[in-house]
Amino acid sequence: MKKIFLGISLACALVTLGGCEKDLEQTPISNGSVPDFYKTAADFDQAMSAVYNSLRGFPDREVILSELRSDNMFAVSSIGSRDWDPVNNFSAALLVVNPYVADAWASDFSTIFRANTMLAQLAENGAVTGSLRPRYEGEAKFIRAFAYLDLVRKFGRVPVIDKPLIPQEVAKIPRADVAAVYALIEADLKAAISVLPAAYTGSGIGLTSGLGRVTNGAAKGMLALMYLTKSGPDYGIKGPGLASNEYDKANALLDELINRTGTPQSAAYSLQTNYANIFSPTNENNSEVLFDIQYISNGLGTLGSSFMNVVVPDAYYTGLATSGNLALPFSAGSVEIKPVSNDLNNVSFTTTDTRRAATIQQGYTNAGTTDTRPFYKKYVNVAGKGTSRTDWGTNYIVLRYTDILMMKAECEVRGVGGTPATAAARLTPIRTRAGLPALTTLTLETLMEERRREFAGENLRWNDLMRSGLALTTMNAWAAREDAPPPNNKIVRPITANLLLLPVPQVELGSSPGLYTQNDGY
Repeated sequence: MKKIFLGISLACALVTLGGCEKDLEQTPISNGSVPDFYKTAADFDQAMSAVYNSLRGFPDREVILSELRSDNMFAVSSIGSRDWDPVNNFSAALLVVNPYVADAWASDFSTIFRANTMLAQLAENGAVTGSLRPRYEGEAKFIRAFAYLDLVRKFGRVPVIDKPLIPQEVAKIPRADVAAVYALIEADLKAAISVLPAAYTGSGIGLTSGLGRVTNGAAKGMLALMYLTKSGPDYGIKGPGLASNEYDKANALLDELINRTGTPQSAAYSLQTNYANIFSPTNENNSEVLFDIQYISNGLGTLGSSFMNVVVPDAYYTGLATSGNLALPFSAGSVEIKPVSNDLNNVSFTTTDTRRAATIQQGYTNAGTTDTRPFYKKYVNVAGKGTSRTDWGTNYIVLRYTDILMMKAECEVRGVGGTPATAAARLTPIRTRAGLPALTTLTLETLMEERRREFAGENLRWNDLMRSGLALTTMNAWAAREDAPPPNNKIVRPITANLLLLPVPQVELGSSPGLYTQNDGY
């Protein structure tokens, strides 16, 4: 299986943020020598891989900043204060200086800077010709749009930067209105749709690594998601929803994806018959995947994923190593359990829903000690293990076909492209796969609960609540349930609209005093 990766020194050199873990003896590049690197089509292909490589840490951040903020998890540390505690507890004072929040801002802009560099060099350099040039432009614009969609959903207003800039120039650009951020996302994704292929075939530069590259279908799906997000309520805050009522635009794109036919198989999409198999490391790039982040175990911890060690306690792996005689070199660490909420595990899921067993591990035993708290196991398959906790070779799915069907149902529930009855029918194959009976009608609330079960552990729940308008009512009702009765004594804070967005990180406020205004509530 061929995947997209590059040496770390090139990836680091394309941006001004972040550091390099390893020098893999790629051509060294400084800001002044970037144009000297882009001499051949192979150079551009390597640089495009650098843009993809910038997404490597996305899943780790999402489980903390999306899943952990929702009613799906409650994971306050039991052995002292951890960086994820204030995220879980909506602690306004601590979130401003939280490293996860700061990393989300910096990493997304690192991705944007790499994409901007790629686009600028494509415009200035004639090394890439023919159909490859517009395709690279489409890939870079898709990834830039992906980063900006992540930013606007987390922070609301952010600086809009669409060309390479030096740090001194960046320090003069204020936060743009949310509408301006969406305008760039929309333009980038429309441009990507117009030039990206439905699938990758052939051989040669840029074609041998087709698995994992973004396609026309991925761009359409992401644009549909953007329209749904933008159409969500504004909650009286500045983003991410603008109540723009663009469900018709989302619906049209979703229809194109659902009605798609073609060969090879990757040109069309279909549901996998076995739910757990969607996430298996031996079934990657299957018919359900529109876009995923690719990983490979290379023994250095530089191209693999650490997501499987963010959601799973080390003691679980220790137990596996003992009982199954498995070589798990990272099993002796101290990563704690991050429990799934009782509300998801025992209330939302029914006993006949097969997705529960595929998604949640009901505790574990290690060295004769049993911990009964449930945690996510959806992506945990030792077939994908590497040589360290940061070296798993399992891909992380960002957008899959079930989501396309459910977003279509979301439009239908809102009266666009169908009715509540057709929306319910849309879910029938999904529910059948889960061992559940068909529904005859559907409400927005019922749909969001169905999405909750389908995508549990995939870090979609928080954004689903936000765009549906259910974030405040759902989270505060859950907080009351999860807090009581004793002896739980959990600190689950009721939240207000001002805490729905994350704060601008303090490090960004301090780097250019007076340039950014802080989000309300912080």
